[in-house]
Amino acid sequence: MCVCVVCVRAHACLSVCVCVCVCVCNPDWTPTLWSECFEEMLDEELDSSDQWAFHFNYGLTETLTKEERRRGWRVYSHCAYGRFQCGECSKTWRSARVVLVFRYRLRDTTARGTVLMRPYGQACKRCREEFELPGFSQNEVEEALLGLFGKIKKNCYDEDDEEEEEDEEDEEEEEEDEEEEDGSEKVSTRPHEKALCEACRLGICCQE
Repeated sequence: MCVCVVCVRAHACLSVCVCVCVCVCNPDWTPTLWSECFEEMLDEELDSSDQWAFHFNYGLTETLTKEERRRGWRVYSHCAYGRFQCGECSKTWRSARVVLVFRYRLRDTTARGTVLMRPYGQACKRCREEFELPGFSQNEVEEALLGLFGKIKKNCYDEDDEEEEEDEEDEEEEEEDEEEEDGSEKVSTRPHEKALCEACRLGICCQE
C-alpha cells in the first residue's frame, strides 16, 4: 500500500487515485523500472521484428549535431509527474514538471534500434546541493514510453502517431474542464522554481 500525495488515502501501490492522475509511490530513481516497462511494451507497441535496445545516458541533451542527424538520431522530450528525495536531508517533494529526454534511431542495415534516455533533476530548496534524480510511478513511466513509441512508429516506420492525436484531443478536453472548474488542477504541487531545476538552467524545461 502507498499513500496518495494529494488525498492522503491509502491505495494499492501503483494504482490510480480518483483525485490525481497517478499515485506517486517512490522518490528514488529506478532505472530498472524503465527498462522492464520498455521491454514489456515493445512487442505490443511496435509491430516489427527489429531488435530495440534501451539505455541511459546522463549527459544527453536535446540538441543534435548535423552528424547525429545524418546518422538517423531523433529526439523526443516528455514532461512528467515525479517525486524527488534529497540525499542530504532526506526531504521529499513532488513536481509536475520533470523533463525527460529520449534519443532514438533505427538502423535499417542491421534492423536494430536504439533508445537513449536522460531524466533531468531538481535540487533541494533547503540544501541547494546537487541535482537529485526523480522517481516515478509505473503509470507515469508507461505514459512517457507510449509517447516515445508513438514517435518511433511515426518517424521510423512511417505509421500515424495515434498517441499525438490522442494527446491533442486530451488537451482540448482538459482546457474545457479547466474552464468549467475555474482553472483548478488535478495535481497540486508547489510553484516551479527555475533556480532549482536542471532543465530550466539548460533552457529546455517544459515550463519554458
